[in-house]
Amino acid sequence: MAAVLGLEAYSRTHVQSGLYELVQLRASILNQCRYCIDVHTKALTKRGETPERIQALHDTNLDPAVFEPREIAALRLTDAETHLADGGVPDEVWAEAGKHFTDSQLGDLVIAIATINVWNRIGVTTRMQP
Repeated sequence: MAAVLGLEAYSRTHVQSGLYELVQLRASILNQCRYCIDVHTKALTKRGETPERIQALHDTNLDPAVFEPREIAALRLTDAETHLADGGVPDEVWAEAGKHFTDSQLGDLVIAIATINVWNRIGVTTRMQP
């Protein structure tokens, strides 16, 4: 647990907090981790995120009327990194993310996405409840 907590602490300080929570919730939805969905929905609500944007994270298609291009790029990267069995991260997803983030920011985002996927697997495996 200490190792995952260390990854989380790093990610929280290296990825912009609003974007961090959007990515965390999106991955948790994809992985159907009820505990993490609850935690990150509450965190976004506390930050003042609108219910419409929170609900839109449940949609397969990310609406450009709801999310900024930078957010869509990060969320599509989240989808691809979370569903690696579908063939990995497509070149176009990586290229689009690269238009909005520096190499360092991309690395930090990849770590943040990997970390929530670890938490989701712990939560789902141990049947954690909100």
